[in-house]
Amino acid sequence: MKNENWIAPSILSANFAKLGEEVDNVLKAGADIVHFDVMDNHFVPNLTIGPLVCEALRKHGVTAPIDVHLMVEPVDRIVPDFAKAGASYITFHPEGSVHIDRTLQLIKDCGCKAGLVFNPGTPLSHLDYVMDKLDMILLMSVNPGFGGQSFLPSALGKLREVRKRIDDSGFNIRLEIDGGVNGANIGAIKAAGADTFVAGSAIFGKPDYKAIIDEMRAEMAKVG
Repeated sequence: MKNENWIAPSILSANFAKLGEEVDNVLKAGADIVHFDVMDNHFVPNLTIGPLVCEALRKHGVTAPIDVHLMVEPVDRIVPDFAKAGASYITFHPEGSVHIDRTLQLIKDCGCKAGLVFNPGTPLSHLDYVMDKLDMILLMSVNPGFGGQSFLPSALGKLREVRKRIDDSGFNIRLEIDGGVNGANIGAIKAAGADTFVAGSAIFGKPDYKAIIDEMRAEMAKVG
């Protein structure tokens, strides 16, 4: 099953003084889903945003899916809060959960779609017994904790491996990539099997969001 390609701007790189307007503008420019980076200054060396910001975007009128990436430990305590705040997808790192299967079930019980996140050095063996519970697999193409890092080319081989696992499983699971994605490399990333593309500094901070997103779609179209 082939999913449509989604552009997922990471609000980590947006102007937080006018976040609602920033999200409105990037969605009007053609983005599909809002990527929400949650860091706890414990699992990763940075501190970002919590459920109140997610809830505020929903109250502001954002109806697009919100893709919450939890870089926190432990994850179970915060999952219900983000579900209540309006998250659509909640993804977490295996290292942040003592019982991965239980956390995935908790996310689903809260009414959200569930996913696992893999750092560059995290083995894919965590997928072995939970493919039936996954709606998304997110591969980090940088080490998590900061925006604006360069794409790690080793992620392409890992993408191809996960793409094969998804195809062989027969389940409808989105394959997301996060870290250093831009117009110059998005074609190669799509060719390796990704269908959901997180981009932060490549979009936010640029004068014309639509021009950047259009360029990304044009590059993806070249690889079919």
